[in-house]
Amino acid sequence: MLFSPNEKGQGLVEYALILVLVAIVVIAALTLLGPFVAGIFSDINASFQGF
Repeated sequence: MLFSPNEKGQGLVEYALILVLVAIVVIAALTLLGPFVAGIFSDINASFQGF
């Protein structure tokens, strides 16, 4: 067996912590890059208004 009976839920907790860390990084990236990406989409939308 890979895990002893006392450490049965340890793997699940580790995966949950990794998932939380990834979610925090994604939220931080979207918060920082959000206005930049919105500006790009706004410029693209404005360029289509002439057609």
